[in-house]
Amino acid sequence: MRPTLQLKLSQHLTLTPQLQQSIRLLQLSTLEMNQEIERMVQENPLLELDDNLEHQGFRADDSSPLPQGEDISESQSELSGDTIVPEYDTDTKASPVDESDWFEGEGGSRGANDDDDDHEFPQQAADSPSLRDHLNLQINLSQITERDRGIVGLLIDSLDDDGYLTQDLEELISLLPSEFEIDLGDLHIALECLQHLDPPGIGARNLAECLALQLHALPDDTPYLDKALLLVTSHLESLAARDFRLIKKSLRCDDDCLRSIQYLITHLNPKPGSDFSTTVARYIVADVIVTRAGNAWVARLNPEAMPRLGINQYYASILKQNNDDSTQRLVGQLNEAKWLIKNVRQRFDTILRVSCAIVERQRQFFEHGAVAMRPLVLREIADVLELHESTVSRVTTQKFMRTPRGTFELKYFFGSHVATNTGGACSATAIRALIKQFIGGENIKKPLSDSQISEILGQQGIVVARRTVAKYRESMQIPPVSLRKSF
Repeated sequence: MRPTLQLKLSQHLTLTPQLQQSIRLLQLSTLEMNQEIERMVQENPLLELDDNLEHQGFRADDSSPLPQGEDISESQSELSGDTIVPEYDTDTKASPVDESDWFEGEGGSRGANDDDDDHEFPQQAADSPSLRDHLNLQINLSQITERDRGIVGLLIDSLDDDGYLTQDLEELISLLPSEFEIDLGDLHIALECLQHLDPPGIGARNLAECLALQLHALPDDTPYLDKALLLVTSHLESLAARDFRLIKKSLRCDDDCLRSIQYLITHLNPKPGSDFSTTVARYIVADVIVTRAGNAWVARLNPEAMPRLGINQYYASILKQNNDDSTQRLVGQLNEAKWLIKNVRQRFDTILRVSCAIVERQRQFFEHGAVAMRPLVLREIADVLELHESTVSRVTTQKFMRTPRGTFELKYFFGSHVATNTGGACSATAIRALIKQFIGGENIKKPLSDSQISEILGQQGIVVARRTVAKYRESMQIPPVSLRKSF
């Protein structure tokens, strides 16, 4: 066949850069979105973040803020019913700065307090020492040789965050160079020295040894100390399995004695090094706030989660005065800034629409709690709001709603349904809440098994298999019946 050229017309969908940016912003969490906006503000001089700007957003076609009280969701369709009212917080405004608070007198002279050199500055909390620093300080103050300090320091460096020595001594000595001339006996002596340091239990190789070290550190007149040592060294697995009959037979004690021993052991610290670990608390900023207004539940956007984006007035005035080839780059950056503001505005508009639809359908949850949660799927919200199901999935991922009952991810309000004897449906979230309620009120001496919980649910008209109960119980991190038993 001879090669030929042919023209063919066809239609296909293409994602524009603006649409790609809108989709990306929609699926980002609030923290990730703020990081993305900060990056774009640094790259685009036409964008700026100003805390004095209004909360409800800005127009995408100019740099002026929206008038107070103007609804950000002009194109939002009205939801059915009159109980859900989308609302924006417009009360919070930037208060004007009074220059008299900063300068006094003529020529901007400072106040009389500036002549005083004895200013009291706020004290900052000192950084807490790490576990390694805490142990090395004790070693440096101890009366041991320099060589032994180095060996103990080697063991300190091998501890994990909980204070355990997880590496075997034989394996550790095989990794040391031969010129150090350290044998296994030296490591055992160094380990014994390490285990006498504070906090008690440090340097243990397993949980039983850790608890035994802490019991040895207690005063000798501690009640039931000998039996507690025997329990952690020989019958710790029986205690974990709640086999109290075997424990009482082995220790030759009664219920009161075993109860005291268990109290003594459970008040020990199984992770002695965890007190020195530096954990950074991660706070959740809710995107939507739900409050009660009379007999209705009102959903509104959280102003603290909304970035205050605007157009830089200085560069905007340059573009108004000069419109030649030298400002073409600024014109492109101005269009990018407008698109970003519009996409951020559309992101919060979509989040609010989905949140209002969720609140309308889960009104019983806000009234009575998780046991009243109704079955809800993404398709139902997508059909009501005329959105794609993938869009609703992006909106409900890593977006949070603050309610009088706590802060929940939007996905929490969705769940599959389980059939009931009456022909209705019950939400999986409601079943989990019922299981947790049953277990919370059970007899600790005779806890409920998964089969018994399934029967109780069946008596209430909810048909749930034992395996389903076990799956829901494990998802809530509730131990099985054997580990919930007490005496």
